Amino acid sequence: MSQGATLAAARPALRRRAGSRTNLTSGSSLGLGIAVTWFSLLVLIPLAALVATAAGGGWDEYIKTLTNEQTLAALKLTVGQSFVVTAINVVIGTTIAWVLVRDQFFGKRILDVIIDIPFALPTIVAGLVLLTLYGKGSPLGLEWANTELSVPLALAFVTLPFVVRTVQPVLEELDADVEEAAASLGAGRVTIFRRLILPSLAPAIAAGAALSFARAIAEYGSLVLLSGNLPFHTEVVSVRVLSFIEGGNTAAAASVATVMLAVALIVIVALDLVQGWVARRG
Repeated sequence: MSQGATLAAARPALRRRAGSRTNLTSGSSLGLGIAVTWFSLLVLIPLAALVATAAGGGWDEYIKTLTNEQTLAALKLTVGQSFVVTAINVVIGTTIAWVLVRDQFFGKRILDVIIDIPFALPTIVAGLVLLTLYGKGSPLGLEWANTELSVPLALAFVTLPFVVRTVQPVLEELDADVEEAAASLGAGRVTIFRRLILPSLAPAIAAGAALSFARAIAEYGSLVLLSGNLPFHTEVVSVRVLSFIEGGNTAAAASVATVMLAVALIVIVALDLVQGWVARRG
């Protein structure tokens, strides 16, 4: 056998050996063990307990809960409005981040601080603020409490900062010289945005959208006062789950929670695939 053939035959074995090695030191191994243990205690074990509780009632109880008309209405409202609000946040949040990074204007610092207010406010306080502005006797003349508009309004209020704060740092790191060079070569603004800026922003936008959607489907505090929790009208999943728990039906509450968990995972994976596709096309 020639030397070239021998090397070719040896390469797969070398790759297998190289792939099986790790570069973890003793300190890194300890850190990995602590991280996995802490993650398991905070996330994996509670999720496993949730699934076990949902399964404890059996398939009949699971199907009965999910086919209940009031539960289905809450699921459709929550997931549907969360999608709508997330789509709005992607557009408006990215625009706000762009303005904060690329433009200079009076009051910019104040606007930058105000963006974080929904993060700082307890959600029940956020609900009280919204109820004061949009409830009965609204100073704005917009009495939207206990209406279908109350749900997206509350969700938009608490989720907008997620997109702004994930996109803003990425925009700040983008090299403007590359955009200027593309413009000097004849590229239009749309082409520059589509081929240079958007692929760079796609991971941040996807991350912000995922956080926004996950927060929206789980929101409770800002909704409980403004929406009125009207069955088949403004009742969301979090309120429905609470009603199951208060009624002593933990298995039903866990069943609904597992559905929302599955929806969140599907959306997060889908957003990751979309941002990867956008980055490759760019």
